[in-house]
Amino acid sequence: MATRRLRAFKRWMRSQGIEYSDALGFTDSPDGEGIAVRALCDLKVGDMVARIPKVACLTMRTSGASDLIEAAGLGGSLGLAAVLMYEKSLGEDSPWAGYLQLLPPQECLPLLWTLDDLDSLLRGTELYKTVKEDKALIYEDWKDSILPLLDSPPFNLDPKCFGIEQYFAAKSLITSRSFEIDEYHGSGMVPLADLFNHKTGAEDVHITSLYSHSDSESDTDTNKSDVFVDTDDYEKLIQDSYSDREGSNTTLVAKNTRRGSDLDFSSVSRDDTPVLEMIMVKDVEVGAEVRFCSYSGSCFPNHFLASVISVVCGCEVFNTYGSLGNAALLHRYGFTEPNNPFDIVNIDMELLLQWSSSSFSGRYSRTRLALWRKLGYCGCVSQNTEYFEISSDGEPQIELLILLYILLLPEDTYHKLDLTVSTAGNFNGSIGMILSEEGQLRWEKAPEVSKDLLLTKDVCDALLWLADMRESFYGSNSIEDDIEALGNCCIRERKLYHSLVLRISERRILERLRTYAAVGAQSFRTAKRSSVRKKLKKK
Repeated sequence: MATRRLRAFKRWMRSQGIEYSDALGFTDSPDGEGIAVRALCDLKVGDMVARIPKVACLTMRTSGASDLIEAAGLGGSLGLAAVLMYEKSLGEDSPWAGYLQLLPPQECLPLLWTLDDLDSLLRGTELYKTVKEDKALIYEDWKDSILPLLDSPPFNLDPKCFGIEQYFAAKSLITSRSFEIDEYHGSGMVPLADLFNHKTGAEDVHITSLYSHSDSESDTDTNKSDVFVDTDDYEKLIQDSYSDREGSNTTLVAKNTRRGSDLDFSSVSRDDTPVLEMIMVKDVEVGAEVRFCSYSGSCFPNHFLASVISVVCGCEVFNTYGSLGNAALLHRYGFTEPNNPFDIVNIDMELLLQWSSSSFSGRYSRTRLALWRKLGYCGCVSQNTEYFEISSDGEPQIELLILLYILLLPEDTYHKLDLTVSTAGNFNGSIGMILSEEGQLRWEKAPEVSKDLLLTKDVCDALLWLADMRESFYGSNSIEDDIEALGNCCIRERKLYHSLVLRISERRILERLRTYAAVGAQSFRTAKRSSVRKKLKKK
């Protein structure tokens, strides 16, 4: 059903030269879930279902505030947030008014939750510390970079439209909806593309960025710079577009009286305007809901914006943004997925050293950690924090197992290992270390150390301690309490629902880690017996 805001958006798209196939239908959900895009006829591989001129995208280059942003030296998401606030402050006078009226005021990201919500809903999760740090950094960005814009003549910016709440709202929209367009534009808001819902599934359509003349004038040797319009000409094109948006006489795409691959798209009125084209890479049956997901354009040649649409035929079949766990999905997009195979739990180095200090001296822990690093190992590092990942099946990162193994070596065996490493040179983590039960040192050249041979009883006990300590971060409620709360929760209670899904998914990983550790000692004994048999066969 086309609501008033949808009809206004369609009129706006026509005025901007945005073309889309009549095979795509838009519905505005009455329950507040937003816009859904469905296939009104069968779509085939190779069908072009939309063309979006880049000058219709809201970027730091195309906005009327481009001079202000450039003078202030703003870039990236900070500059794009300022641009979005500026255009929203213009109301109906903004060239993007027909698009902006379709957007929600803000997205329900943890970034916008209150501190009380973070404490009660996300404590213990991978997001808790990250979101608190984000909120502090974004406040500093606003104070240092956005507030000074209010004193920038001749724009006469309305302070009510550039407050801290408006800045956080703009950040939530660009975090969940913006795309990396190309080198010239950077990231931006892409009308129509951001209507498609995101879910994990299969790739069905790509968006590529190219000249509208490229089909007839392409050259196999064309380099990246050939893709873009000359900078001076492009600046003039954008200014012309900004000042005279309503003058465009671009026609609509052909009606869907034929199958998708026969659709005939009319040319954009400005033939030399770079465009984004949406091309089907999988067949989609009539009646399917079309869902969208995107990857960073930097992963593709020429920094093209490359994105993916997925389909829902009857029962939903979802798409993916990439390999993102629930913490990343909730952080960036405001939702989670039950049984997400990309979920992880992190064990901070700080927590491991806490375990070590409970049994060993500080000097003991430092020297063993130094040997581990000398072997070329390290954990994951983010924002000056070193940590180890536990995968969704409960399996620890091998660097964690090796560090625990070294920390738990008998003193004489450790000294033999340290001496061997010191005299043999730099191993760069490429040589597998195996110690026999008698403490005799043996080196095996292998790309990875056998995990089973590292799972001694002491290592497994340490893993159980780490799992229990990590579990304690969630507070007094048990995982059974969380599961019961989720069962009594409606998905429309978005904060509670998605935080519970995240908590449960992480705590189940810790349960699997305990199982991994519990059976690890048995795996170690089996692996040792196998190793002894192989050694006897060689003799």
